[in-house]
Amino acid sequence: MNILYHLAFAFWYACSLLPLRFLYVVSDMLYYPLYYVVRYRRRVVRKNLTESFPEKTTAEIIRIEKQFYAFFCDYVVETLKQFSMSEKQMRRRMTFSGTDDIIRDMEREDKHFTFIYLGHYCNWEWIASMPYWFPEKTLCGQIYHPLYNKAFDRLFLKLRSQYGAICIPMKETLRKIIEMRRQGEQVVIGFISDQAPKWNSIHHFTPFLHHETPVFIGTEKIGRKMDAVIYFAEVTRPRRGYYHCHLYRMVDDIGAVSEYEVTDIYMQHLEQMIRREPQFWLWSHNRWKRTKAEWERRMQQKA
Repeated sequence: MNILYHLAFAFWYACSLLPLRFLYVVSDMLYYPLYYVVRYRRRVVRKNLTESFPEKTTAEIIRIEKQFYAFFCDYVVETLKQFSMSEKQMRRRMTFSGTDDIIRDMEREDKHFTFIYLGHYCNWEWIASMPYWFPEKTLCGQIYHPLYNKAFDRLFLKLRSQYGAICIPMKETLRKIIEMRRQGEQVVIGFISDQAPKWNSIHHFTPFLHHETPVFIGTEKIGRKMDAVIYFAEVTRPRRGYYHCHLYRMVDDIGAVSEYEVTDIYMQHLEQMIRREPQFWLWSHNRWKRTKAEWERRMQQKA
């Protein structure tokens, strides 16, 4: 495992030293075999797009599909470049607004936690640079799902933690957050919550892109326990190689809204962002493989 890690790191780091403009040429070259020859998850992507946008023509769906694959190739080389990007480069290419609002809200309301809802939209790996935009006294963290391959899990942990954020394994989320509360830290944590939960983790469905969609409710549940300030990360791509993340508050008081409402609001905001520029969402993920009908059938069998 150590040998594989060091070999992979050495190769990726060496590649990352190439100028980004050259890596974009590689991305352009990668697009054609990925889309036309390998046809990487083409069936899943086409199905997801067609069902999510029933109002669009086949030609429109194919146009978005091709734009997605072109962006996905950019995401790959951008993530590769991340291994050697300086703070100055990253600050120039991945900008944030709303961080001052978070600090103000936490201090004015005497809150220890802000939870930020994220999605697999634009370059979510670059969003790990968010600690650059907060004062040093603010502890930043991100929840992640460990990879099965230990070497690559270690590689991505190094990538995501190089900006000063603490990477928290999903299963350890509540324990780590309770530890932070005991220490009296001022903490900002990002949760990417747009993937499909496992069958035994499904407790709620919400309308999302013309699907009854199972959703993770852990962010909301822990947010209620910690009385956290809740924000949403709206990401845009002004041009190739540049992103902007605007952070804004989703609800005024998490304790004042009904159960699951925060999760539903998050999914509504995510859908609005996707609809504006759909090519930047991760359509290759089989998001709707667990249906409400099958979930209800399984629940009846357990009863």
